[in-house]
Amino acid sequence: MTIRAVVWGENIHEHTNAIVGGVYPNGMHTAIAAGLNEHPNIEATTATLQEPEHGLSEARLAKTDVLLWWGHKAHGDVEDEIVERVAKRVWEGMGLIVLHSGHFAKPFKRLMGTPCALKWREAGERERVWVVNPRHPIAEGLDDNFVLENEEMYGEQFSVPEPLETVFISWFAGGEVFRSGLTWRRGAGNIFYFRPGHETYPTYYDANVKTVLKNAVRWAYNPQGALTSIHDAPNVPVERALEPILERGPRLHKAGEEGYK
Repeated sequence: MTIRAVVWGENIHEHTNAIVGGVYPNGMHTAIAAGLNEHPNIEATTATLQEPEHGLSEARLAKTDVLLWWGHKAHGDVEDEIVERVAKRVWEGMGLIVLHSGHFAKPFKRLMGTPCALKWREAGERERVWVVNPRHPIAEGLDDNFVLENEEMYGEQFSVPEPLETVFISWFAGGEVFRSGLTWRRGAGNIFYFRPGHETYPTYYDANVKTVLKNAVRWAYNPQGALTSIHDAPNVPVERALEPILERGPRLHKAGEEGYK
């Protein structure tokens, strides 16, 4: 079994900021994909904002099992057509993993339906990530906590819908806490948000972070294939009812006519 993952990266800071370029000379997306490819059952490739269709054509997304998304500076530059394309595939069963500042990414906000806002501070402070759901597949192989010596602080309130599961909670040296690993289901698709990953720090080289992401890809993978019928809203004729019925009232639509969307 091979899980086909695509790591989407904004690919801007690496070229405009010397610090980020020094930490991730080949791009953050490339470093994330390299960590995923350490697992024998994951085949990770990359896509960037600058590519035609942002690297996410319909054909490519149709072959994508899990999409990972890192964005920050150019959320607004992502075309709405691509946002809807990603949401459609998640509803059909594609997994989505949203990383760090991707909390403001258009696809994530589209699927959450909320502002997805939070507190933040850029001070390179210590982050202790606590595993609060130790039997969850995304936490497999981790101790009860791990430390990232330098990270950007994110603090509550995180204005997202109530999650299906909370896997991690982070504590920062400045005192704030944050729900840093959350899951949801949208349609047939599994979604995981993972907080660490500020671009000026080598977070995606950390062994524990790489373990989380490899676990998350395997958790988000849906082996059943695309549930394309999720978009259908068929008009079921009286004569095709499962039990015999009589038509008893007036109707707005003609037999077989499509409903309004």
